[in-house]
Amino acid sequence: MHIHILGICGTFMGGVAVLAQAAGHRVTGCDAQVYPPMSTQLEQQGIALIEGFDEGQLGLAPDLFVIGNVVSRGNPLMEAILDRGLPYVSGPQWLADNILGRCRVLAVAGTHGKTTTASLAAWIFEAAGASPGFLIGGVPGNFAVSARLPGGWNRTGGQPERPWFVIEADEYDTAFFDKRSKFVHYRPRVAILNNLEFDHADIFPDLAAIETQFHHLVRTVPRNGLLVVNGGDDALGRVLARGSWTPVEWFGKAGEWETGQAEPPGRLSVLHGGQAAGVLDSWPLLGEHNRLNALAALLAARHAGIGLEEGLKSLGRFRGVKRRMEVRGTVHGITVYDDFAHHPTAIRTTLAGLRRSVGAQARILAVIEPRSNTMKLGIWADSLAASLEGADRVFCYGAQVGWDVAAALKPLGKRVLAVNEIDSLADAVVKEARAGDQVLVMSNGSFEGLHDRILKRLAGEQATP
Repeated sequence: MHIHILGICGTFMGGVAVLAQAAGHRVTGCDAQVYPPMSTQLEQQGIALIEGFDEGQLGLAPDLFVIGNVVSRGNPLMEAILDRGLPYVSGPQWLADNILGRCRVLAVAGTHGKTTTASLAAWIFEAAGASPGFLIGGVPGNFAVSARLPGGWNRTGGQPERPWFVIEADEYDTAFFDKRSKFVHYRPRVAILNNLEFDHADIFPDLAAIETQFHHLVRTVPRNGLLVVNGGDDALGRVLARGSWTPVEWFGKAGEWETGQAEPPGRLSVLHGGQAAGVLDSWPLLGEHNRLNALAALLAARHAGIGLEEGLKSLGRFRGVKRRMEVRGTVHGITVYDDFAHHPTAIRTTLAGLRRSVGAQARILAVIEPRSNTMKLGIWADSLAASLEGADRVFCYGAQVGWDVAAALKPLGKRVLAVNEIDSLADAVVKEARAGDQVLVMSNGSFEGLHDRILKRLAGEQATP
């Protein structure tokens, strides 16, 4: 079958394209902006890409159009598809019908930590020999790809059990014609509910609306499956109070599954009912939030028959995820990190994890781009300063927002510099940085290559001693 994907360069739709190609379909696609790295990855798979959405693409005569949620009414190609009555389907629905329906699905949902937790779970399954399929919103270091089919996919029909598939389960809407969250299409056997806060203010009016979508997900998990739920999250407690028909493993809650308190960097302890259940002394990730991510992944794998000890052992070989506290380089003793944090809670916990790792004496220079739709709407303007309290210096790129960044960050005093030009921002960071500093760059976009701009400037001049 020939499928043509509209909005192919998004992380999710790009993953769908890779899976479709691997499953034997002919895949082409288009997007408003065709650019690396996704365009490069897709072209390496032999997937032809077209810039823009002109209706001349109907001439490709695909068997089916797969529509990403970036496409809306008024899009010229979509309007032509509708006018001619041509077959189309959303990306999540295509994935469910053609891939996930043949698998046992582990879905990872939550406002924060989806990519890391899904990557941890996929690696635990892989290390145990399960060869899972996955579609993740980032590139795990243990795999070097963001999506793949399960091992032995072509022989799936003859296997006694369906293979496992790990998916990052996003609450964002499915398509212009299907306003349910993507994850209601996935029908998981196991669902991890990591946490829940208000986000995506462009499509949700309030937290209660998101809780409703999460309960739709809970309704799809069978009674012989498992819900792995953060017991310390009030919003998730409200979701399950609406009704649950599936066994629940609670984590992050006193008396249930917990991680050790005040753990030193590099150690991950697991407790159950207050008693020691396992320990890993070579834990590579920073922060309590990542310990909870690991615990959730371990509990999900345990349901699949992978013992806690085996799972912990595999986590000692976890290589992280690109754009999640990824070290982009060190020049003159100055280390530059890339992180996806863009919500106040994620910003705060990321800074706290880095502080715990580097100690009180090292300076942290936080560089933030408030780029998400919710940030651009100013929803988190009043919370941004408090989330950055853990930084010694704060640099904020305000060119993409419609509110006064400098005013919002005024509570941080002289620690803050708001800049609206990218090269001026890079220059300011380099001028301030000195040996031993940790430069933490946070954005859910490319940040116009700021990391490389900073590193190149650092390499071109001697850092302040």
